[in-house]
Amino acid sequence: MTVSVPPAAANARRVFIKSFGCQMNVYDSQRMADVAGKEGFSETERIEEADLVVLNTCHIRERASEKIYSELGKIRELKAERAAQGRETTLVVAGCVAQAEGREILRRQPAVDLVVGPQNYHRLPDLIARARTGKVVDTEFPLEDKFDHLPPASREATLARGASAFVTVQEGCDKFCSFCVVPYTRGAESSRPVEKILDEIRRLVDAGAREFTLIGQNVNAYHGRDGQGRNATLADLLASAAQLPGVLRLRYSTSHPNDMDEGLIRAHAENEKLAPFLHLPVQSGSDRVLAAMNRRHNASDYLAVVERVRRARPDIAFSSDFIVGFPGESDADFEATLALAREVGFASSYAFKFSPRPGTPSSEATDQVPEEVKVARLAALMDVLDAQRHAFNRATVGRRFGVVFDKPGRHPGQRVGRSPYMQAVSAIVPAERAGVMTDIEITGVISNSLIAETVANAS
Repeated sequence: MTVSVPPAAANARRVFIKSFGCQMNVYDSQRMADVAGKEGFSETERIEEADLVVLNTCHIRERASEKIYSELGKIRELKAERAAQGRETTLVVAGCVAQAEGREILRRQPAVDLVVGPQNYHRLPDLIARARTGKVVDTEFPLEDKFDHLPPASREATLARGASAFVTVQEGCDKFCSFCVVPYTRGAESSRPVEKILDEIRRLVDAGAREFTLIGQNVNAYHGRDGQGRNATLADLLASAAQLPGVLRLRYSTSHPNDMDEGLIRAHAENEKLAPFLHLPVQSGSDRVLAAMNRRHNASDYLAVVERVRRARPDIAFSSDFIVGFPGESDADFEATLALAREVGFASSYAFKFSPRPGTPSSEATDQVPEEVKVARLAALMDVLDAQRHAFNRATVGRRFGVVFDKPGRHPGQRVGRSPYMQAVSAIVPAERAGVMTDIEITGVISNSLIAETVANAS
């Protein structure tokens, strides 16, 4: 790979961070940028300018993991070219691939200087300093809480990220689904204290954020301590966050059906700032496959949760995750998945072919589904899910709701925000309306986004 490396400004140090995978990784990448910022690094979108390159990785699927090694090969060439110009580049692999593979990354790609797991990135300054004298791997689960050691984002960084912000409230998972590496890469479930989360939201509001997505690997298992030392539920946390001045809309992701308790369902009816949208992964519609996945619920349980939430909030929309081609999945099992998808009617969903992850029980199953069968089933399921998504988008035409616009659009005067249902919405909006809840009417659908016009008496 031949690149043009621009000359560095005097004494300027820049960091390039690329995030793969889930919303948690997006949040972690932002916090790593905050840590680097305290050490004098400014963010750049051009990897050629970067003195510090961080790949924040995902280990959920095999293809995601292999993509990292392909990316590292390209960065190795860039690093060599910069070295020839007398410019040092520190290459860091962070996240779940780092946690899972550790020193194997250094073996496969010697250009890497530092491997750091997702629980240790608060130690980046010390780890980078150590990496100047030798390769470093830090994937131990620390005793200290990383959130206690992370610097707050600067006002400038928050403004650049827009009016929508992720806030991690819970990490890890105790469910041990047989296909999933999260319990091994992120550890056991742990929840941040309520007041520390609210303090983070307050700081983000002060810097211009208005919409907040509370995230966790199993976010509705949240059980952080409140100011009185009691365990708070996610519904309690959402209620407290809704009372903070400047918070205009709240969301949460990702949930497990077994943790949709009555309090959280009631919050969808009572918390006016909670968006009418719920991402609720089901993975399969077959009870036999769900049992093999160790999901601890069956299809009827899932449908019952959907019905209870819909009774509480009739205008709610759902999204989900599906895995096709799980070991032993028969034609009848797959038909059950199609039937469940049709019964629920999702606004959007994600579907993937089963990918065996090393160390998980399902990776050792002897009844793996042939690749060509997985490909065909994925295509058939996506046909159903895409038709549902397009139908839901078309059904929003003529509807009115509030949108917080923040990012500039493709055309002059246009800005982009998210509908209550997570659809991208574009409209001609005055610059002073950025970060303000603006009432709009949907007038059209283009590909995967909505077109809107502002309406009189905007809120």
